[in-house]
Amino acid sequence: MATTESNAGKDIARHLEKGMKRNTYLDLKPLAKARDLWFSAIEESGFALGEEKVALPDSRGRITARIVQANLSSPPFHAAAMDGIAVRAEDTFGASPRRPLDLQIGRQAFWINTGQKLPEGCNAVIMIEHLVASPSGESVRIERAAFPWQHVRKLGEDMVSSEILLAPGTRIGPYEIGALAAARVLAVPVCKKPVVAIIPSGSEIVPLMRASEEALREGRCWPEFNSLIFASLVEEAGAQAVVRDIVPDDPDLLRKAVQGALADGADIVLLNAGSSAGSRDYTAHVIGSLGKVLVHGVAVMPGKPAVLGLVDGHPVLGAPGYPVSATIVVEEFLLPLLARLQHTLPKSRQKVSARLCQALPSRPGMEERIRVKLGDVDGTMMAVPLARGAGTVTSLSRADGMLTIPASCEGLDAGAAVSVALLRPEERIQSALLAIGSHDNTLDLLDSLVRRRTSLGCSLTSVHVGSLGGLRAIEQGQCHLAGSHLLNMEDGVYNRQAIMDNISRPVILMRLVDRVQGFMVRPGNPLNIQGIRDLVREDVTFINRQRGSGTRVLLDCLLGKEGLKPQAIKGYTAEEFTHMNVAAAVLSGRADVGLGVLASARALGLDFIPVGVEEYDLVIPRRFWEDERMQALVATIRSDEFKEQVLAMGGYGVEKTGQIVWEYQGRDK
Repeated sequence: MATTESNAGKDIARHLEKGMKRNTYLDLKPLAKARDLWFSAIEESGFALGEEKVALPDSRGRITARIVQANLSSPPFHAAAMDGIAVRAEDTFGASPRRPLDLQIGRQAFWINTGQKLPEGCNAVIMIEHLVASPSGESVRIERAAFPWQHVRKLGEDMVSSEILLAPGTRIGPYEIGALAAARVLAVPVCKKPVVAIIPSGSEIVPLMRASEEALREGRCWPEFNSLIFASLVEEAGAQAVVRDIVPDDPDLLRKAVQGALADGADIVLLNAGSSAGSRDYTAHVIGSLGKVLVHGVAVMPGKPAVLGLVDGHPVLGAPGYPVSATIVVEEFLLPLLARLQHTLPKSRQKVSARLCQALPSRPGMEERIRVKLGDVDGTMMAVPLARGAGTVTSLSRADGMLTIPASCEGLDAGAAVSVALLRPEERIQSALLAIGSHDNTLDLLDSLVRRRTSLGCSLTSVHVGSLGGLRAIEQGQCHLAGSHLLNMEDGVYNRQAIMDNISRPVILMRLVDRVQGFMVRPGNPLNIQGIRDLVREDVTFINRQRGSGTRVLLDCLLGKEGLKPQAIKGYTAEEFTHMNVAAAVLSGRADVGLGVLASARALGLDFIPVGVEEYDLVIPRRFWEDERMQALVATIRSDEFKEQVLAMGGYGVEKTGQIVWEYQGRDK
């Protein structure tokens, strides 16, 4: 968040008074080289965690610090593996159905239960099912000889005392606990948990739970939540996270915060924000003044403003303030370090091959991480890129995977084969239906309902590229279905002409909802906007939808009917990809008006001037119609529960929801 002009001036003046120069990236190091340089310096410094012993019940999730040996053999004696009698096998030789043998209880045979220790001199067990007791109970008859060690668990059969059970770097789970318990290892030598001090910095941020909605809306502060992400990542890596108080943008206070964290027992310090090269970015300067900066700037996007250093022999890491950029820095540097210090390997992500749905230009010389949505369409995994901004934290929560564009590459072409590291289980992705096309709030509702209503693990994952983009994705075999609301200006019919113009294969057109479109304006409609002609006023700024979206087509249709030219509208070329983003632009004051659905206006408390009702349909390739996932989706759409919740959102009609309104046979029919 930008400070006010006066505050910014004071910050810069204070910065200059301290005689500090603006930071610069002297050398953007490749990611792997930067990591190796940092790790080597840490090793050379002699930094190590040491070990501690923990009680066996408390050892789950901990990492063994050295080899762990059995203290006791298992079993610790020769034990019966069956209920029956314990015998000397040699005493039973010659027994057969023709020549049964009677054994005296207490002298030649001894009753025994499973798990009991064999009596002295015995070396076999005969199952109770193969015995006939005498009426007096003093003997038993057998018709088959036993062989030595029959039905016996011999001493040390599972493990022998002093045998190595676990290697160093083993993460202890339920099965390891069982083995340790059997070997009577009651105290386990484990790596000391690394303590990571997380220090958020920034004069404009406040603790998440103390940030009021009013202050956030008015732009008086930013909520600090990066520390929640970092702490979760750190603890998943087997370390202990300690979130320190927020430190203002002051190098002296930051210096004291780092020293205080180390004095309080932190092994590693993570400074968040201030790692870039701006006048208020002090991280590199602070680390350098206390110790040594090894790396400032890494050739990876997002994540370039990373700072790697050492202070008093302790690793110190500076991560940028943008959530996605900061998370990548933590994943690429801090998590591998935590694994290395605990003698284990970093958590690896499963990788799958996929085909890229659209071109991805990239800056040569910079390794780039791209978040993607995935869907298995006709046996091919399709990858749809999400927003690339370093601050779009929802692109992490919504992403199914991450692909890397190498530093030597200028980008990837549409249709390129790519390797994607999965952020979700592959089986969950395989069970999802991929929708590409127009945005509507009811798609998210539909996803939540179909997940709950089916036992198939079915879900709906949607990517918003506009109606026309969705139709083209269907034609190219990139998705299972598409949302569309493209109006034909000549006959006033939705979607049919657009389908015939862009799709050659058979599809089914099913109504999802009828929805009210209109102009979204700030509460009270301060500019008194009443209709389409108000958009060309000089005092009105408009926010548009992207080319190919149904809303953009509707706008152009309305302009054409009134004889208005798009270039007369201030903001016509400013684009957003969803109705909610348009509503947010109006709410924030970035625009005065935008065209969108009533549900989005209501969600953000905007006033609404309706212009008409449009048909929002799902375009489904005929070959997917019988798919059990698609039928589960259709059943959910046709359910009373879905219709009731859609009506509760406001601005929708459900009279034809779930109806097949048209079947297109394709151009070859």
